[in-house]
Amino acid sequence: MNFTTITENAVKSARHTTFYLSAGPEDGPLIIFVHGWPELSLSWRHQLPAMASLGFLAVAPDMRGYGRSSVYGEHDDYAQEQIVADMIELLDGLGREKAIWVGHDWGSPTIWNIASHHPERCHAVASLCVPYGCLERGLDACLPLIDRDLYPEDEFPAGQWEYIRFYAENFARACAVFDANPYNSVKALFRKGKPGYTDKPSPTAFVRLSGGWYGGADEAPDIPRDGSVLSEEDLKVYAAALTRNGFFGPDSYYMNDQANAAYATQALNDGYIDLPTLFLLAEYDYTCECVRSPLTEPMKTYCRDLTIRNIKSGHWMAQEKPREVNAALAHWLATSVPDVWPG
Repeated sequence: MNFTTITENAVKSARHTTFYLSAGPEDGPLIIFVHGWPELSLSWRHQLPAMASLGFLAVAPDMRGYGRSSVYGEHDDYAQEQIVADMIELLDGLGREKAIWVGHDWGSPTIWNIASHHPERCHAVASLCVPYGCLERGLDACLPLIDRDLYPEDEFPAGQWEYIRFYAENFARACAVFDANPYNSVKALFRKGKPGYTDKPSPTAFVRLSGGWYGGADEAPDIPRDGSVLSEEDLKVYAAALTRNGFFGPDSYYMNDQANAAYATQALNDGYIDLPTLFLLAEYDYTCECVRSPLTEPMKTYCRDLTIRNIKSGHWMAQEKPREVNAALAHWLATSVPDVWPG
């Protein structure tokens, strides 16, 4: 049997349905990949077969509001507490007590919350781009970690997170611009990182000043696809899912600051994480900039078994630099979490 073949599956409960992709032997150690905005289980297409080939059962769900998982119509349906509950149900549905959890973008707050609220359901956790101690605690927790040399407070009160403020102030407008052309939206968003661009403010810092994304335009520009991040086939899959479901659910992840901050206060162990943790730092990520800013400082305090690896990548790391991500994950698992190595 070819364990690297990716199959489609679903776990259903009375409260939620989670669609997921999987690859690998059914009895292999479980590793669950949690995507962010505005992605899909497809975002982990390079990781699933690689981890399966090592003997892991690799699983990647469509998060709520995305793809073929349940979609909801209220902002509070997309609070982290609900999303964590989905992932615990997925774990139960797979018949497992524990998993290695890997998250990116909005998937990172989710895996950090699982580690801090449900450590008994974790072997270890890894995050791409988004460190512990920021987004999962709400926007206010991010503000003291802004690089004020790059983002003067009088010009950018929320720094690179100005776009989150825009969601809170103009949610319908933000959604409408993405919904106007999901194909071009994804094409414009999914770009590789470039050295030197982190020395100037992120485009996300100008969203409020411009009156919206893409410089205040009514829809995303039609620019060439970046083939180093996604193929035309991948782009069409993303666009079809976002056209079908719309951006309300994905964008609502940004609308739960207070609820997420309150949930974070319920973390066990005073918020400290004793599990093995890996942070893959994207050197060319303009928004989650972790080289010159102090964004990783809370994580360095609160994660007691932390490994940090730098990847010369932009924000869409798993898709832009899959070999480097897969190698870093495999090395960390073999050396820091040896008890769960297959076989």
